[in-house]
Amino acid sequence: MRQLLIYTLVIIGASAQFSCKKDLNALPNQAKVEGNVIVDQKSAEVALNGAYYRFAQGGDDRGTQSTQWSFDHEIIPTWAAGYLDYPYGGGDLTDNNLTSQSFEALGIWTQNYLLVNAANGVLKGVAALPDSKISAARKKEILAEARFLRAYGHYKLLSFYGQYYDVNSKYGALLRKDFVTSENINQSRTTVKESYDFILADVDDAIVNAPASNKNWYATTWAAKALKARILINRGATGDYAQVITLTQDIIQNSPYQLETNLQDIFSNKALNSKEIILGIQPLPNQVFKSDTYFYYGPGYIPTDALTVLLDTDPRKNWVLGDVSGSLGITKYQGPQIEVSYAFRLTEMYLLQSEAIVRSGGSISNAKVLLKTVMTHAGVADFSAVDNAATNDQLLLEIYKETVRNMLCEDGQDWFALLRLPFDTVKAIRPSITSKNQFIFPIPHNEFIKNNAVGDQNPGYDQ
Repeated sequence: MRQLLIYTLVIIGASAQFSCKKDLNALPNQAKVEGNVIVDQKSAEVALNGAYYRFAQGGDDRGTQSTQWSFDHEIIPTWAAGYLDYPYGGGDLTDNNLTSQSFEALGIWTQNYLLVNAANGVLKGVAALPDSKISAARKKEILAEARFLRAYGHYKLLSFYGQYYDVNSKYGALLRKDFVTSENINQSRTTVKESYDFILADVDDAIVNAPASNKNWYATTWAAKALKARILINRGATGDYAQVITLTQDIIQNSPYQLETNLQDIFSNKALNSKEIILGIQPLPNQVFKSDTYFYYGPGYIPTDALTVLLDTDPRKNWVLGDVSGSLGITKYQGPQIEVSYAFRLTEMYLLQSEAIVRSGGSISNAKVLLKTVMTHAGVADFSAVDNAATNDQLLLEIYKETVRNMLCEDGQDWFALLRLPFDTVKAIRPSITSKNQFIFPIPHNEFIKNNAVGDQNPGYDQ
């Protein structure tokens, strides 16, 4: 029943993506993003809020306005990585056997294009405002925040639907650089290199011009730096790992964020009050969407054997997994802050720096210090596996394992960390992945119907 409910919600969202110009912006009255409603600084702020509403995947959940981030950003990637399964049968991600009509492939596509379009609406409207209608400083910040959101959305689309791991590939993102109307909806995808160039230009603008401080459910220069580090670790081109080290070190040393003394506190009670959260998702009042995702008439999703083995001797096992109506479920998110979600945490920066050091041929000892630091904050006291990792490949595997244990169900970090490992290792960890074609999802069938210029389907999939 839960799967059917999600499928229905996703289909509704998909139909909204390709409606006329008015329907593409069918947000609540306080969250409009059409360029023609931006007439001054106040309306610009309202429009920006509308783009953040899209970022949080705001929408109606059985009559209650709710952020619906958790399914696409928490469940889908961890399911793909092989650490969750759907206990009631069905689901093409169980064996990484997606098709262009799989509901698991549709939501990420739909929601991120809604986000990109909302950001483009802000960019169009605010850029056109005369100086007399908005302060120059705030105008620069709003544009930078919108570019951050557009970059985030486009990168999600590149990393899930484009061959992001091959900068020479023609299978890049379908970049929406302008606000979509019925007149310009037909558009082809770009190459991977063109995708990276455009996305990183937006990110670099946000690094320079976004606010240095903000509430942690809004973008900052620090969030932009974190996004850039995430992008570059996956691209892995010449010089990228060195940049990841520089970016993450800047965040670790100079930002206002601090590792939480006890990792569990973030999820059980502190949530967005934790100093570790670089960017989070603030829930709307009275919503229960996320709690239903995990605990709908029992466990919404269950841990696989691979996850229970990985956590078997880890102290986090006692709170990441737990009893849900008599069955073993995912209990990482529970308590009064359950509806909060997390896009970027400081822990990720330590893990990315540790990995980048190893991949760039740096000091294994320094990489181990970073890794053991985050493990300590998670309550781990046995570092023998890390200490005994004598080669780069052995240490990369330990970094991967900690990424899964620490960032399970957090915006896809467990999925992409898996795909950065050598392909033979990927196949050993996730036997259902037998081809690199499965690293990315198929473009949804609906896109080929609505956009006849999109181009070729991803290799290994039918339209």
